[in-house]
Amino acid sequence: MLDLLTDRGWLWTAALFYLAVFVAGTVGLLRHGRRASSLTYALMLVGYAFQLAGLSLRGKAVGGCPLGNQFELFQFTAWSATTLYLMVGVTFRSSMLGYFTGCLAAVLSLISLSVPAWDATRNTKLFGGNPWIEFHAALALFSYGVFALLALTSVMFLFRNYSLKVKRVGGWFSFLPSILELEVIGLRLLVAAVTILTASLLVGAAWWLRDTASANLGKILVTVAVWAAALVVLGLRLGGRLLARRFAWACLALFAAALLSLGPVDSSRHQPAAKVAALQPAP
Repeated sequence: MLDLLTDRGWLWTAALFYLAVFVAGTVGLLRHGRRASSLTYALMLVGYAFQLAGLSLRGKAVGGCPLGNQFELFQFTAWSATTLYLMVGVTFRSSMLGYFTGCLAAVLSLISLSVPAWDATRNTKLFGGNPWIEFHAALALFSYGVFALLALTSVMFLFRNYSLKVKRVGGWFSFLPSILELEVIGLRLLVAAVTILTASLLVGAAWWLRDTASANLGKILVTVAVWAAALVVLGLRLGGRLLARRFAWACLALFAAALLSLGPVDSSRHQPAAKVAALQPAP
């Protein structure tokens, strides 16, 4: 049985609720050919509450934002994507976005929970008590959550494009937003992701420049590479050179790059906390 007294117990419960979103949505589409938007949102909300409780317990245990290992990075990315959906997903008028978000959150959560090595070591006081570095890291991971939602929108676009190509607009394809709506949603999400990641890099740079020896070059290069790639994709999209399916595939590649970057970022976090604390101004 799951022990809800532990943070992992809460997170396992959250993952099961996210999985329930996917299962309920799939059953509804296959058996009834209709959406269950209210049920989807309710299950998502309950799962979100459990995940928030688990991450809060983890944060209290490590003395800061829980971003200290691969397990916590995946969990925080899933939480960020779910947070964004619950905040603005309704405005997109697409319950299918909730269906795909539940699937993604379940996958990220279950994978991270199923690999014990990712949570073998917890880093306490990871940011040396520096709130600005912690804010920088949280912003960067939240932008990855936006990239996750962008990837889901891109998947929906590809499905909608396929349905139109093969002239199958009935069934569950009828629940997908229009091509134009998905284009607008995708562009807005990419702008949001680039903006948040830019703010994160600016906050981090303000502290790294105070003590360049404390900055991890590998982490910086990986994060800047993801930011630069997103900026290029945004520029090409605004310039009308990257549209439709190519834009959708580019957005999926951005999310894949963001996920792959979590490995190098995690490895950089094993530096001594005192090194990070040196970034704080002298009293």
